Amino acid sequence: MISSETRTTPSPSGEGYRHELYPYQGSEEFLSGTLGFIREARDGGEAVVVAVPEEKAALLRAEMPEDDTVRYVETSAVAHHPGRLIEAWQEWIKAHTAEGRPVRGIGESPWSEVRSPAEAEELRYHEWLLNKAFAAGPAWWLLCPYDTAVEGAELERMSRCHPTIRAAGRSETSETYDAQAPFDFSPLSHPCSPYDEFAYSRGDLPALREKISSCAEQLGLEGARLRELHLAATEVAANSIRHGGGQGVLRMWRHEHRLVCEFRDAGYIEDPLVGRSRPTRTQVGGRGLWLAHQLCDLVEVRSTPDEGTTIRLHTGVTH
Repeated sequence: MISSETRTTPSPSGEGYRHELYPYQGSEEFLSGTLGFIREARDGGEAVVVAVPEEKAALLRAEMPEDDTVRYVETSAVAHHPGRLIEAWQEWIKAHTAEGRPVRGIGESPWSEVRSPAEAEELRYHEWLLNKAFAAGPAWWLLCPYDTAVEGAELERMSRCHPTIRAAGRSETSETYDAQAPFDFSPLSHPCSPYDEFAYSRGDLPALREKISSCAEQLGLEGARLRELHLAATEVAANSIRHGGGQGVLRMWRHEHRLVCEFRDAGYIEDPLVGRSRPTRTQVGGRGLWLAHQLCDLVEVRSTPDEGTTIRLHTGVTH
């Protein structure tokens, strides 16, 4: 997992984006590693953005109060929504990088509170995507604490998402990280039985929305939440018609506390970062998936040239 070559941790200035995993066990190790990282930053005149679960933030605040160099950000709106996290980090570091000030980040997902295996998989995928999202800049350094007492079985998979690993205050190269390798997705779960299925093509979007309404209302999904799902579903289905061979197949089922709407088509999404950042005014494409990430509780995207594209929209239901 970790190479034997060890080096003293340098300043990130001029090195581009650095992405480092920090495996730890318990509160004492969490504080030891993160406080050391913050102190290194402050000694080097760098700012630090801290985005961790509230209980971890409270531990850090007690030792390192917020000031003009250390900023604690509220993560509750995005922590369980992996598709929104890259945009959040772009916003969190923007002020510091705009000033020309070197910046570090500490980012930990709420691994002990993940709501489903699908969410855990998407959080790991987000970690992998960060390397692509910031490959062209700006230069900054993100430390990702990871409690092995909670998620020890997944440590090897997490190491594949981080070029370096922090141990005893030093950075070590991750032997399992390969910048050219694709993300090692787990297979999508099978649709729960029974499920509804609807084949759609051009002109079928009103009927598709009616199908979704019929299923959703049986599960207590209505009002604003249903309208949000309609909008997200319409965008995804329209992409199928426009880019996926003119047609697609919708499947719907309930899984625990969520309604899952799955869209399959023959298209291929080449850029894995599509939908992960707010579209610009002049941007062509990407708005539909961005909206889906904003409107749904979870979005899963799988796309290959050979098998086409599968997109699953998860929306919480009341009963």
